[in-house]
Amino acid sequence: MPITALYAGLLTALFMVLSLRVIALRRSSRVPIGDGGQALMLRRMRVQANFAEYVPLALILLGLAENLRVDALLLHGLGGLLLLGRLLHAFGMSQANETFAFRVAGVGATATVLILAAAACVYLGLRTPPLS
Repeated sequence: MPITALYAGLLTALFMVLSLRVIALRRSSRVPIGDGGQALMLRRMRVQANFAEYVPLALILLGLAENLRVDALLLHGLGGLLLLGRLLHAFGMSQANETFAFRVAGVGATATVLILAAAACVYLGLRTPPLS
């Protein structure tokens, strides 16, 4: 599954950046657990957690779709849209004076990927005969 592997690698790099931002703020603020009552810490934690909540399912669906032989161009489109959506969401939510347009666009892109990949999996799952 080379296409899914490509996007899994790129998204993991983004997740590590989000994680390192939380770790750096924890160290500089001396907050070992929780948000320490800091709005910035809570915001960074939620950006990272939101990523961790949605990306694994999206990658699973992308991988299953690839295994079901969905067209490579569509898979790249979905993977690219997922990456863009997560970047937009992280950028939008990371701003102290948040511009909701980036956050909404990120959520919309991620939801679109989930819906389209799930639909492809259901459709092709029903049409593909099981292995004997």
